Amino acid sequence: MFIDYAKIQAQAGKGGDGSMAFRREKYVPNGGPAGGDGGRGGNVVFIADNGENTLLPFRYKRKFKAENGGNGEGANRTGKSGSDLIIKVPVGTVIKDSQSGRVYADLTQHEQKVVLLKGGKGGRGNQHFATSVRQSPHFYETGEAGEEAELILELKVLADVGLLGFPNVGKSTLLSKVTNATPKIADYHFTTIDPNLGVVKYKDAEEFVIADIPGIIEGASDGAGLGHRFLRHIERTKLLLHVLDASGIEGRDAKEDFETINEELQKYSPTLAALRQIVVLNKTDLISEPAQLEALRAYFEQKGYEVFEISAAAGQGLNELIGKTAQYLQEIKEEEVFLPPADESEEVKLITYDKKVEKPFEIDVRDGVFYVTGSLPNNLLKKINFEDSYSAAYFQKVLTKEGVEKELKKLGVKNGDTVVFGEKEFEYFE
Repeated sequence: MFIDYAKIQAQAGKGGDGSMAFRREKYVPNGGPAGGDGGRGGNVVFIADNGENTLLPFRYKRKFKAENGGNGEGANRTGKSGSDLIIKVPVGTVIKDSQSGRVYADLTQHEQKVVLLKGGKGGRGNQHFATSVRQSPHFYETGEAGEEAELILELKVLADVGLLGFPNVGKSTLLSKVTNATPKIADYHFTTIDPNLGVVKYKDAEEFVIADIPGIIEGASDGAGLGHRFLRHIERTKLLLHVLDASGIEGRDAKEDFETINEELQKYSPTLAALRQIVVLNKTDLISEPAQLEALRAYFEQKGYEVFEISAAAGQGLNELIGKTAQYLQEIKEEEVFLPPADESEEVKLITYDKKVEKPFEIDVRDGVFYVTGSLPNNLLKKINFEDSYSAAYFQKVLTKEGVEKELKKLGVKNGDTVVFGEKEFEYFE
């Protein structure tokens, strides 16, 4: 089954907690702190694989989590880092944020990788908090949570040429005649559900891939029918063959079909609509009046399109059509400008996505109460033992260093006011 869309939840591993430990060697009765750091959590890494051709596995498994980092240990031993979670997807997969639609990665090469979600840092052991005054700190940091996100995976067919056309105009037959593809062909009055791809080898020209993409209907740009699922599959193509039923035996009007499809392309993407199109008048062997065919040819040539008359079923006119298609693809290739990679020895680019830096805290004043929210309070409270005076002093030091106290004063906080820091409530005193 060809599945080209999936929504998943992914989470990187949590960093391991730091350790609280002290040296206990013989003859060292008052040893100093020796708590090791926690290990880093594993990342979530996507890799494109030619061996995958559908997003079907993500229909049955939707939640993915990398390994957590190990906790620190005594004798200053650092915890083990969590293993990265490797998720294989087909070449041609686009990864997006489900909320904003922002594209994180577009994996178009075999073994191309993206480190999408980073594991949390390990917490520091109590060895890091020793000072000349605080020689035996009884606190440590907990590890940070790994990044998590709800992701959209979209698979876009990688083809040089896309076949446009309404259902039952002969696209599948054309594909089967000029490539090694074996699509299901019958007199169906509904669209092909899955894209079919075939490789064309024509004389001495470079091989190219043609895709018979699910047929379009009016309103596709608004999501009607297969809608966006159809349209996203032709975004990568370099050339479009617009197949029309010139015979009209199915009650279709070739001119109206042509205008309808191009209108949908324009609505969806002006860039897509600007791709070069070749008009292919199919089923010409079923036309009894030559004037009917001449009128269609004249109509499209007046619009500036090159027109080919074929009968895919009878194999008529296919050599001329494929020869011109190969010629156009070569011209397009020569027009493209390719920039050499920064490191030519690096065949596949590794992408590391850095999330947008957010403010560590926000302060909202409601009914005289100061609410401090954000990543700073969420992470800091996990690291503090308020029963330990040194840990509490460290908490106050961080608030000053990060500018929380300064911002509270700017907003008019006074002695005795209530400050809710994350989920913990405090009474403010200078």
